[in-house]
Amino acid sequence: MTYFRRGRWAAAGLGFLAVVGGVALGCGSEDSPAPTQDQHAEDTVGAEDRERIEKGLELSPVPVNLEGLDRDLVGLGSYIVNAQGACNDCHTNPPFAPGGNPFLGEPERINTEHFLAGGMVFGTVVSPNITPDEEGLPGGYTLEEFLELMRTGREADEEDEILQVMPWPIYAKMTDRDLRAIYEYLRSIPPAQPGTAPAPAP
Repeated sequence: MTYFRRGRWAAAGLGFLAVVGGVALGCGSEDSPAPTQDQHAEDTVGAEDRERIEKGLELSPVPVNLEGLDRDLVGLGSYIVNAQGACNDCHTNPPFAPGGNPFLGEPERINTEHFLAGGMVFGTVVSPNITPDEEGLPGGYTLEEFLELMRTGREADEEDEILQVMPWPIYAKMTDRDLRAIYEYLRSIPPAQPGTAPAPAP
């Protein structure tokens, strides 16, 4: 069986998104540190960003822990993950709670117990758990490792392996700030375990 990620992600493999050092750059919330010299003008929060940030905080199907995190980045990341990136479709098994599948005409209810914990099977590929590990790193990735993975589809120590199924060539086109926001949101959600996946086809 092939996993989206090999090595540390041997438990799964698909959709989204690990950066610890650059997270402090943030979007510019009141609790954020003053901008640094290398902070780009695009990191400031405009009216459109503010709307997406607040909407993202409302959209998160699980509680977020903002302690030590940038609220604006978390909100923007939630908006991208939950309203644009479709991460739940591949990284939550099953994506919807019983009776909450909108594709069956039911009122949407996300499977919060296993939210983004991986375990979805796509042929011989299994989506990884991208919730925080015991050190608080989404999927065990630092921010730098996460950015490398999202930009190249490769892990630094697995250069001959390229992520399959996951649409990283699309995500690679995102701005650094948006990818940092996704990472910050993934840091803020509760750790979870994968749901039960059917046995993959041989």
